[in-house]
Amino acid sequence: MDATPAAEAVTAPGGNQSACSTLYDHRDTARVLMPLFYSVVFVVGLLGNGLALHVIRPNMKKMNSTTLYSLNLVLSDILFTLSLPLRIVYYALGFHWCLGEALCKLSGLVFYINTYAGVNFMTCLSVDRFIAVVLPLRFGRLRRVSNVRYICGGVWLLVLAQTLPLLAMPLTRAEPDGFVTCMEYPAFERVPGIAAVLIGAVFLGYVAPVVTILACYSVLCSKLRLSARTNHLTEKSGRSRKAIGVICCVSLVFVVCFSPYHVDLLQYMIRKLASSPGCADLTAFQVSLHVTVCLMHLNACLDPFVYFFACKGYKRKLLKLLRVQASVSFSSAVRTSPEDSSRDVVDGNKIHLNSCTVGSTGERPSERRSHRFE
Repeated sequence: MDATPAAEAVTAPGGNQSACSTLYDHRDTARVLMPLFYSVVFVVGLLGNGLALHVIRPNMKKMNSTTLYSLNLVLSDILFTLSLPLRIVYYALGFHWCLGEALCKLSGLVFYINTYAGVNFMTCLSVDRFIAVVLPLRFGRLRRVSNVRYICGGVWLLVLAQTLPLLAMPLTRAEPDGFVTCMEYPAFERVPGIAAVLIGAVFLGYVAPVVTILACYSVLCSKLRLSARTNHLTEKSGRSRKAIGVICCVSLVFVVCFSPYHVDLLQYMIRKLASSPGCADLTAFQVSLHVTVCLMHLNACLDPFVYFFACKGYKRKLLKLLRVQASVSFSSAVRTSPEDSSRDVVDGNKIHLNSCTVGSTGERPSERRSHRFE
């Protein structure tokens, strides 16, 4: 597509690659909205996931597969939120990076490692729940803590291998208007075969996990419905309905947060292979990336809300902290009873994030005891 006068192509400094002069025309809007958005993600994500870590920590001595996957997921969310302050400064300066190439690469590495570590650990949790409910005898050994430790280590190594190529690419780029960008797509345009590389990354980092998660949770929902129909006590208690609701919530959060970015990336890379998108197309893609990346990273602060509705232990701990704070602030005598406090230690059943324990279908009592989040 021919560039319009407003989307005039210019020659980039230091090479013969062409650049669009309109790529960052939304800078004035973005320098207000994006720092505000990521500041909220940072605060909510850090506090919410920090509380989740506080809930998990007492169970370190009686670790099980679900707790171990949840711990790694929480750590990946916390590490991701800790990488946000540099990005917030970068966006507040209007897409200007003043800290050099090395720190840009380091922040980019931390940024992407923890984003896709979270995706992979959510996938591991869905498979873990699937095995626990559907195939406990055939594949139960995969849920042994000794094996899960190796799986978690493998996930971190896989994500590291996926993101290490970033170190070989130039992530900063001097723009014609004097700004220096960091980790923006136009910098990757100089990499040979980037379209094929990113298409492969989308299938490995998004398509495979989302298909796995939706398949596992679909089978779990089917098993839970069958259990409710055959067990009137289960149906009357509403446990299956709650479990199915949380499963749908987890799946919806994952799809809504991660789909727009990966679909956007995939469609542009396919177009890039088939033709040569013009400057106006590249500008539209650049703006859409900023929006969809924000939506993808919203997941880091939505996870704590899923914990709240899915895990009784998390909910009790948060409400207890809020009651203590209210007591201090207003000198009131709001306290939990000793009976409630004791339940904080032993409760926390049913659905683990992504999920805390999905029902009790097909599990022996000893298995159900081992699936508690808290």
